[in-house]
Amino acid sequence: MRSWSIPAGRIFGVDIRIDLSFVLLLLFIGVIERASNIVINPVRGTALVAIMFGSVVLHELGHALVGRHSGVPPRAIILMPIGGATIFDEAQPAILPDWKRDIKIAIAGPVVNLLIAAVSAIVLSQAVPGLRLWDNFFVSSTNLPHSLVWSNLWLAGFNLLPAYPMDGGRVLRAFFRRQMDQVSATRRAVSIGRGFGVAFLLAGYWNLWFAAIGAFLFIAAQREDRTAVFQSVLETVRLEDIMLTDFMILSPADTLEDALEKAVHCLQDDFPVIRGADMVGVVSRQKMLQALRSEGNGYVQAIMSRMFDVSPKTETLASAFRKLSARNLSILPVVDQQQLVGIVTLQNLMHSMALLAETRKLRKTALES
Repeated sequence: MRSWSIPAGRIFGVDIRIDLSFVLLLLFIGVIERASNIVINPVRGTALVAIMFGSVVLHELGHALVGRHSGVPPRAIILMPIGGATIFDEAQPAILPDWKRDIKIAIAGPVVNLLIAAVSAIVLSQAVPGLRLWDNFFVSSTNLPHSLVWSNLWLAGFNLLPAYPMDGGRVLRAFFRRQMDQVSATRRAVSIGRGFGVAFLLAGYWNLWFAAIGAFLFIAAQREDRTAVFQSVLETVRLEDIMLTDFMILSPADTLEDALEKAVHCLQDDFPVIRGADMVGVVSRQKMLQALRSEGNGYVQAIMSRMFDVSPKTETLASAFRKLSARNLSILPVVDQQQLVGIVTLQNLMHSMALLAETRKLRKTALES
């Protein structure tokens, strides 16, 4: 998701990112209005996107605030035209399943949009008596006050559909989780979400807005499916299954030139530093190069980091990933009975997770067919 989004600041300590589909939405509005013989006004078109964007932001903040109040603090929100995705802090311990809590968090977003629509309708009806908000339900840049009310009503309505990852689909998944594990519940809800996506795409024959919603819904469902498989790998695979067992170690008495000479013959970027049978630090290839350039040849002991963590080989990838992310580590030594038996780097971990997730997805697809 991060590769398809751009940062847009922080609100209440939560990172906000904008999905690139918002750019497609701007182009789509232009195409729709040109097809309807409406004179295109770039300022009004941008204002309409801003209304939708603001509505989605408030929608997702509703989820975030209720989640934080319920003990599930968010770390980031990725905004899409028909909703968004909340990413929870990987550094938090595993959150116990609670279907009632999940339903409460899911419906918070649509409730926010319904409140915005209600308050806007009341204020606008008083301020502009002849506005005629209820004559039609279309969203257009030609009538921005009308679009403010109806974009929130549409956003709430579509998110209440039982189509994952819409909020109604999250409610459906919460009910599924009462009888099955998280991944199975998510994948069942995702399959229903894909069905709704196809239905909206077919409905696009009569209205292009439905086609756009179907496309966004189908893409979002695919992303959630990949995330579910990825999470399954995180929680079930252990470090001993993916750790690097053929790795190079350095001594604190090695000079930087000697250490870099050793590093030439391996693909590691980070190295455990061992004195006798004890691990005393870690050092990176980049740090050795920087020290050699700025201070000349010295010893590994002078630049190695003594701040490191270790993990048992039976630890899950989820736990290891939380350690690496939360403490900004680049290498995680793996021990068994206090002996160093392997290492895990962030690059190695991400590569292994991607391969395992793809393998599991292919295996599951083969079984289903």
